[in-house]
Amino acid sequence: MNYRHVYHAGNFADVIKHVTLSLVIEYLKRKASPFRVIDTHAGIGQYDLNSEAAGKTGEWREGIGRLWGQDLPDGIKELLAPYFTSIRSVNGDGELRCYPGSPLVARGLMRAQDSLVVNELHPEDYAALVRILRGDMRVKILNIDGWIALRSLLPPKERRGVILIDPPFEVAGELDRLVSGLKDGLRRFATGTYLLWYPIKGLPAVETMKQRVAQLGIDKLLCAELFVHRPGDEQRLNGSGLLIINPPYFLDAHLGKILPFLAERLAQSREARSHLTWLAGSSN
Repeated sequence: MNYRHVYHAGNFADVIKHVTLSLVIEYLKRKASPFRVIDTHAGIGQYDLNSEAAGKTGEWREGIGRLWGQDLPDGIKELLAPYFTSIRSVNGDGELRCYPGSPLVARGLMRAQDSLVVNELHPEDYAALVRILRGDMRVKILNIDGWIALRSLLPPKERRGVILIDPPFEVAGELDRLVSGLKDGLRRFATGTYLLWYPIKGLPAVETMKQRVAQLGIDKLLCAELFVHRPGDEQRLNGSGLLIINPPYFLDAHLGKILPFLAERLAQSREARSHLTWLAGSSN
């Protein structure tokens, strides 16, 4: 429980995670019926980019800092619009001072009939989350282990929704817990859209995890990965990935445009690249 996301808020990994979450929520809004967003490892909800902690690493400058207020190709600009809406909501004058975590990304895009459940185990981060989200009747805030939260919250009463699983990966065996937690979650809510975020330092552990998830018998499993370095130095974050279960039918086409753009714009070495692969099923 030593991990504090403020050091990494707005970095390249946050960008692809929150862009994807935004696109999924926009898809869910195409139907009038309500949906639920479940965030199992929520963080504090909003991050001050001018804080000492954020300034210590400055990771946001090579993430959202390379996108906000910059010229973007027309097709990319439209696809990133929902994501930018959530950032604009915490930066009233348009100057980038704060970065919204996934709870505020979701809340900023939800409608009156939709709901959000956020969970954060770290006591200080939970208290900050309560201060930010209190008073919104659409939001429920929990303070328990994220994997316990996943079991207790499924299936949602709406029977529609997206589950974001974004653990800090500071405990040995977290990739194993991700696979077992997902397996249990799918037994309870097989039709939900799941976004499973993971860091990429070296490839062997990640490839093993992906193979294990693919063996769960999932009909549609999309893998999106963004690398800013070649994944060789296991002492640094070289990339990040999302396993997307039951992705909306348009998502692969949209990520197919966004990922190469982000690999070029957010590159930290000449070996930056992106991958988009169906591990099970396809959009057809």
